[in-house]
Amino acid sequence: MFNNQRYLTRGAADEIPLELQFFMWECVDRMPEPKDYFQVFELSNLSGMQRIVHFSEQPEYRMNYFIPTNKAVTAKIYIIDSNEYSTMLLASEY
Repeated sequence: MFNNQRYLTRGAADEIPLELQFFMWECVDRMPEPKDYFQVFELSNLSGMQRIVHFSEQPEYRMNYFIPTNKAVTAKIYIIDSNEYSTMLLASEY
């Protein structure tokens, strides 16, 4: 799972900095197996830090990351695997 072509929607490309895009793909890659086809990332600003909460439901998984930044992003991101390809998109684009 998630070992296929990767795509990004226009909204995610416009709103999420490239470094964060790469970071979220890496988070999914480093997860233990088995992985849920539906990964969720909640991005927020916490005292000048980029807070990233990564979670999935089945199996239950949750990880928090904090990255120093001058421009924290607030957004909810989904990464969905369809077995043919994986897509990163804003929750509002779902």
